[in-house]
Amino acid sequence: MAEELREHAGLENGDFAVIGAGNGGVAMAGYLALRGYGVNLWNRSGKTIEEIESCGGISLEGEIRGVAAPSKVTTDMEEAVKGVPVIMVTVPASGHEAVARLMAPYLRDGQIVVLNPGRTGGALAFRATLLREGCRASVTVAETNTFVYASRTVGPGRSRVFGIKKSVSIAALPAARIMQVLRALKPVFPQFVPVENVMVTSLDNMGAVFHPVPTLLNAARVDSSLPFEHYTEGISPRVASVLEALDRERLAIASALGVPARGALEWLGESYGIKAENLYEAIRANKAYRGIVAPDTIECRYITEDVPFSLVPMLALAEIAGVDVPVIRAAVDMASALMGEDYMTTGRTAESMGIAGLSARELIEHVVQEVCWR
Repeated sequence: MAEELREHAGLENGDFAVIGAGNGGVAMAGYLALRGYGVNLWNRSGKTIEEIESCGGISLEGEIRGVAAPSKVTTDMEEAVKGVPVIMVTVPASGHEAVARLMAPYLRDGQIVVLNPGRTGGALAFRATLLREGCRASVTVAETNTFVYASRTVGPGRSRVFGIKKSVSIAALPAARIMQVLRALKPVFPQFVPVENVMVTSLDNMGAVFHPVPTLLNAARVDSSLPFEHYTEGISPRVASVLEALDRERLAIASALGVPARGALEWLGESYGIKAENLYEAIRANKAYRGIVAPDTIECRYITEDVPFSLVPMLALAEIAGVDVPVIRAAVDMASALMGEDYMTTGRTAESMGIAGLSARELIEHVVQEVCWR
C-alpha cells in the first residue's frame, strides 16, 4: 500500500540538505518535507530549481503520495549546506568529486555527508577530494549501497516512487562513526542498516550488477529508440546468467578482502521480499521493477556512471585483493569501446580513492581507523 503523507509544520529549518534534484533527489527532498523536516534542495542547473519553485513544491506519486515544499531550493552550495547537520548527496557518482570540491570550503565540524549511494569507493573518493581541497573540518562521510527508492522524475516538481527498499546498507568513514550517522538518520529512514565499513557498502553495490551489462547486451535495442523495460524485457535468462557470473566475481573480491557481502539474489530477497531460485526469476517477480523503462540512449548513467564509478573501482579493489575478474574487465572494455572513452583512466581509480599502493590489510585498516583531519 502506498504511504500517503500530509505536509505539517516543519522542524527547525535546515535539518537536511539534499544535493541534486534528479530522479532520486526530488523524491528524497519531497519525502523529507512531507515528514516535516526542514530541507534545502540544491541543484547545479537553475532551470530545475526554477521549475520546482514555479510548481510551489514537490508532488510525490506511487508508493509515497503527497505534496510539500522544501524550505529552500537553490543553486548556491554555501546556502544549501552551511550549518545543516545532515547532507544527503543524491547526484550520480560521476558528480561526487565536483560536489566535494564545491562543498569543501563550507563544511564544519560535526556535519554528516551521506552519499546515496556511493557506488564503489564513493566515500573514499569524496573524502580524498575534500582533503585535496584543504578541508580539515571533522566531517563524517557515509555511503549507502543503493538508493532507498526506485523513483523517476515524471514532470516538473513531480516524482513517481515505484518501490521502497526494505533494507539499505550504510557505513561511515571512519567506521567507528556509524552510530552518529544512525542517530541522525534512523528516525526518518528506518530501512538503513549499519554494516562494518565502507568496503562492505562498496562491494554490496548492486547497481554494478543490474545496470551496465543489460544495457551493453541490449545496445542495438537501445540505439533503435524503441522503448522497452530495462528489467522485465532487457534481462533474458542468458543475460541474467552473465549478471550471475559478474556477481560471483564481486563476491570473490569481497571474500579475498575479508569483507562480508551478499549475493544479488539474497539482496533482492532482503530489499524487496523476493524469493526465487535464480536471478532471472527474482527479477521477473519484483513488482518494483515493472514499468522502469530502459534508457533511450547508450549515453546513459547505466554506462557513464556505473562503469567508471562502479566497475572500474572494483577492478582496482580486485587488483589489491589479488582476484581475477574477467567478466568485470570485459564489461569495462566493451563499454570503453562502445563509448570511445578509456574508462580505466577516466573512472574512479585507486589514486582518486586515495588507496594506491595499499595492501589488502592496509586497505581495511584505512577504512576502519579514526582519521585525523587536522
